[in-house]
Amino acid sequence: MRFYVPTDIYVEKNCVKNHAQNLLAMGKRAFIMTGRSSAKKNGSLDDVIAVLDAGHVPYQVFDQVEENPSTDTVGNAAQQAREFKADYIIGIGGGSAIDAAKAAALLLANPNLIADNLHKAPEKPLEHIPVVAVPTTCGTGSEATPVAIITSHKIHLKKSIPHRIFPALALVDGKYLASAKKTLIINTAVDALAHMVESILNVYSNAFNRMCPEYGLKLWGELKDALLSDAPVDESLYEKLMLTSTIAGMSIAHTSTSVPHGMSYDLTLHQGVPHGPAVGYFLAAYVEVCKKKVPEDVKRILELLRLKSTADFTEMLEKLIGKCRVSREIRDQFAAAMKVNHSKLDLVPGGITPEEVDFIYDKSLVVE
Repeated sequence: MRFYVPTDIYVEKNCVKNHAQNLLAMGKRAFIMTGRSSAKKNGSLDDVIAVLDAGHVPYQVFDQVEENPSTDTVGNAAQQAREFKADYIIGIGGGSAIDAAKAAALLLANPNLIADNLHKAPEKPLEHIPVVAVPTTCGTGSEATPVAIITSHKIHLKKSIPHRIFPALALVDGKYLASAKKTLIINTAVDALAHMVESILNVYSNAFNRMCPEYGLKLWGELKDALLSDAPVDESLYEKLMLTSTIAGMSIAHTSTSVPHGMSYDLTLHQGVPHGPAVGYFLAAYVEVCKKKVPEDVKRILELLRLKSTADFTEMLEKLIGKCRVSREIRDQFAAAMKVNHSKLDLVPGGITPEEVDFIYDKSLVVE
């Protein structure tokens, strides 16, 4: 058994200001990667810039990271960072911004690697410049993982790149959720839920790494009534939401994600479904399949979430994210691709049959 998280993680209010020296110690020239608007609205970009200005660290802002960042975007960012002579990258935002920052940090340290080849396995592990993660959503946990999900539109692929890129520093502050719509909070929280469930229902689950998802699921169970309520999420829960997300990231850092995530990527890439719901649609049926193989693990997950049955789990997810409609042609196309996706299938405890893959698709999607 092994437990390894090399990222220096802080989770607290005013985290960026409180740990300014940690941020300034990362390098001498900072390249900031974020989306077009959210980091400006929630104050995270201002907090980071204030620290850099006070420390007299030159910086450049790249605010063109889109949802599901592409190889084109990270290639463009890396080129600008190279021209600026950046020696570390700060990713501010959700998983897209942080994943893009990881990929750009890899490209910056390896001038001969081009963005279009990010999904090709390297002959040996590659170095990367330091990455600082400032998450502003409560879902991906990318601040605590070595994973970067990047989309290649040229080959119609959304997948993690085969490089391990842990951030050197993560500064996690719940206050950045204040400007987020509840739909975004729900969608990202469902992603965090999937991370923890898939980490337990996984061949790589062990006594060490289960400590993370079990504690995280307990926290998620305490949050679920607020997520299910019609009322806005109370600001007193922001820090717990962010903590849960970071713990969920630590969970999949040890096991990787499994079948629900593997199934979600086609929905996002080809149907435009946001990542959290795309994963969540498949999660309940995956739990049902695993109940036959590892019933005690499923029982434990339900207990931690304060649910009585897999039917309650299904009902909860449908209340949060609804159902997804696809054509029969699309459903069959996605299922055929998934049946040969052994990077995810091989992680299912007890194995999974083609018939069980079909069951998950048919149980999860409304086919028209």
